[in-house]
Amino acid sequence: MKFAIIGAGNIGSALAFGLAQSNIVRTEDISISNTHPEKLERISRREPLIRTTTDNRECIQGADVVVLAMKPWRLKEAAEQLKPWLDYDHQIVASMVGGVGLADLKELFQKEKGAEGELRSCPALYYLIPNTAIAARQSMTFLSSAGATKEQDEALLAVFKELGDAMLVEERLMNAGLVLASCGIAYALRYIRANTQGGVLLGFTPADAQRIVAQTMKGAASLLSTDSAHPEAEIDKVTTPAGLTIRGLNAMERNGFTTSIIEGLMASIPK
Repeated sequence: MKFAIIGAGNIGSALAFGLAQSNIVRTEDISISNTHPEKLERISRREPLIRTTTDNRECIQGADVVVLAMKPWRLKEAAEQLKPWLDYDHQIVASMVGGVGLADLKELFQKEKGAEGELRSCPALYYLIPNTAIAARQSMTFLSSAGATKEQDEALLAVFKELGDAMLVEERLMNAGLVLASCGIAYALRYIRANTQGGVLLGFTPADAQRIVAQTMKGAASLLSTDSAHPEAEIDKVTTPAGLTIRGLNAMERNGFTTSIIEGLMASIPK
């Protein structure tokens, strides 16, 4: 499968780097475009086999999947530029533009036919929400589709599962996915920062404290890798009666640990 990425900002370049490390897409089958050559140079220094160009039309030639990774206000102009060059029968258009849903994408990519203004079918459309950990193949990616076949759903889902994990969901859940997994990266890192500061207070150097906390987070996540695992069951294994862990958990709860997290998630839902 060949990918064309329009936009080489943080998330576009992260996707390119993740795809280049995957076992399902060849690096030379990835192309990326941007109007700023310096961003493309940074990508070429890290992954020389990725094709780079400042021409969007050149970028999408021969691609199976065209990924839109740009600011929302640039999307309409990009759609108008790409429409005449897209093969609606064979190319998939996937947008990572936050807040732009499938109905918006349909409106942007539909073509008029004849004097009556009949609308031809759009290409298969996807709304994607990954997170920046996609660069390290550790993203949690959400996909919602319109006009796609089951085979296309399965193929694209397989690619993004190579880049961490992925779920095909109803569009109504995309904003919730954005908060939990995309905003969630920042929330998890804020926890790591706070825990690291605590480690320094306990006597470790900042570098060692961060190393300890990062590995502990990886270990905690790995405990939930089976379907039957549950956080409370794992917590119970380390909270002995009158022990240190339960004291710490209770102190955190007294200071609003769970409440602050839930309120932060709810505050992040797009209005």
